[in-house]
Amino acid sequence: MTAILVVDDDPHLLRALRITLQAHGYDVTTAADGHSALLSATQNPLALVILDLGLPDLDGTAVIRELRTWSRVPILVLSARHGSEDKVDALDAGADDYITKPFGLDELLARLRALLRRSTDPALEPVVTTDAFTVDLEKHRVTRDGLDIRLTPTEWKMLEVLVRNPEKLVTQQQLLSEVWGPAYAKETNYLRVYMAQLRRKLEPEAAAPRHLITEPGIGYRFLP
Repeated sequence: MTAILVVDDDPHLLRALRITLQAHGYDVTTAADGHSALLSATQNPLALVILDLGLPDLDGTAVIRELRTWSRVPILVLSARHGSEDKVDALDAGADDYITKPFGLDELLARLRALLRRSTDPALEPVVTTDAFTVDLEKHRVTRDGLDIRLTPTEWKMLEVLVRNPEKLVTQQQLLSEVWGPAYAKETNYLRVYMAQLRRKLEPEAAAPRHLITEPGIGYRFLP
């Protein structure tokens, strides 16, 4: 049974999540603060952690950083904080995805399934296919409708980072650092320009993208 740790200081939400997740077949452990969460994570093999940022003892971001010193377990952050800065901090600390309270249980379960799929899938296949285009990571080749699409080296690097992290939210800072280097971590205008170019080349409708998705103020997500 898939083991999940849920960390939140709201006892009503903690109970509701435990009941819901157990009803969907998950083995659920709960914790009401950061120290209990870290202790539980060391004692139980986990498939995923659902973590609130607003904990009474440790900030959730500190819990993420501590977990990341020894574990690659997927982390789905829950928070009532709506500012993009908090989301970026949590993602840059090592969280894998983020959902803002209040949230729908269907969305939470979908995000959870996506994270579990990525963590249990074998190594990413060298060829990634969508209904609009195909990316061959080994050959550095992109095709659409059977025709080769010419990408600049920068467009390719940006697309490669996203494709190698399917469904995962990649922050602006991560993309800028990996494609242009750490010195460019604040040049978000670069991303807008190159993302627009990629969408014109790859998306059936550049103005309504289905695969290269913007998470406003935070980053981008590739949906196969």
